[in-house]
Amino acid sequence: MKNDILKMQGVTKVFYTKTAQTVAVENLSLAVKEGEFVAIIGPSGCGKTTLLSLIAKLIEPTTGSILLSSNKKHAVGYMLQQDHLFPWRTVEKNVLLGLEVTKNLNYETKKYASDLLEKYGLGDFKKHLPSQISGGMRQRVALIRTLATNPDLLLLDEPFSALDFQTRLEVCDDVYSIIRRENKTTVLVTHDISEAISVADKIYVLSKRPAKVKKVFQCNLQEYTTPLKRRESEEFGKYFEEIYKCLNGADDEL
Repeated sequence: MKNDILKMQGVTKVFYTKTAQTVAVENLSLAVKEGEFVAIIGPSGCGKTTLLSLIAKLIEPTTGSILLSSNKKHAVGYMLQQDHLFPWRTVEKNVLLGLEVTKNLNYETKKYASDLLEKYGLGDFKKHLPSQISGGMRQRVALIRTLATNPDLLLLDEPFSALDFQTRLEVCDDVYSIIRRENKTTVLVTHDISEAISVADKIYVLSKRPAKVKKVFQCNLQEYTTPLKRRESEEFGKYFEEIYKCLNGADDEL
């Protein structure tokens, strides 16, 4: 049995203004095991991105605890919705940005980043600018920039939402393959049920705001080696129907 790399227990997050307060997350508990790919899905505006910000320690919970088993200084890598590549920096320079910001750029880390570019088909594009490569390649660069800091936990905030449907399928396969080959524990936030089923070992379905866990689904589709093959499986439709009903059902049980 693998150990939990992340454990959230009874987490509540309240945002205060001078005249009001907003409860974004309420008494939420979840766990992510080492090597696991977890998806978090919920209604628009329910607090999914707030949850990632809490995990990344960009904000602190109002109550509850968030435990990360890693002792690394930069244990969490965060890939945002947009690739946010600087247009004036080459692919290589964009990939090295996280290492520069964390003051961890040296011969070994630079070589590791360069090796990732070579390993995942971007070696010939190191000196290209972002405007000179495709949208799918830009997402791959953004992922490798996140991986270059060698985090123990990878957070993905709807990383495919800006892509058209066909490119989205291709890039999802691409990103999934890289994450699995690098053996990274991953938490993906998405509003797309199909996307969640196609990549995740476990899916947390959240309620409308304030976010609580409605139900946890174990996706036993590991025999299918790519997200696209999962989508084509018999079991896919059954998972979709169950998660859809849960997502769109009443929150009375919470």
